[in-house]
Amino acid sequence: MYHSGNQLIDPKLLFTKVRLQENMHIADFGCGRTGHIVFPISRLIGEHGTIYAVDILKDVLDNITKRSREEGNINIHPIWSDIEKVGKTSIPEKSLDVVFLVNTLSHVSDVANVLNEANRLLKNKSRIIIADWKKSNLPIAPKDEKLVDFEKIIKWANDNNFAVQEQFDAGQYHEGLVLFKHD
Repeated sequence: MYHSGNQLIDPKLLFTKVRLQENMHIADFGCGRTGHIVFPISRLIGEHGTIYAVDILKDVLDNITKRSREEGNINIHPIWSDIEKVGKTSIPEKSLDVVFLVNTLSHVSDVANVLNEANRLLKNKSRIIIADWKKSNLPIAPKDEKLVDFEKIIKWANDNNFAVQEQFDAGQYHEGLVLFKHD
């Protein structure tokens, strides 16, 4: 049995925010061991859609691969990558409809590079969705100095042909942001 991770962030809320549809091509940057976003998306986008489960930890991707096989998911593609290095993620450029960054940016040292890598892979009229920690006393939350500065992300968006589609409350402990690419 696999833990879903839904106690902190409801993936269905995120899917609604990005207008998830069948046949989309999506990447989950920093997919994590549970595939909290990957596995529900796999079912929703159908066999003609593609979900790339991207992580820097190979054992995480081994778990995703094992579970994909067990569940018969043919549209999940694990990708090993350091998403902070622009041009290194082996997904075709301008091929994605959505990039998910869920509890990922608080773990990286160069947020702009991660956003630049997402931008490189996104089609025109596509989206980045970010959900990351708010300041809280929850023991599993990152330290205050690791919290994501959403204002810096909004500035990056404005400088890189993205509109802020929506800023929203993504649960008790998380803030959300949807960026819409319009080249």
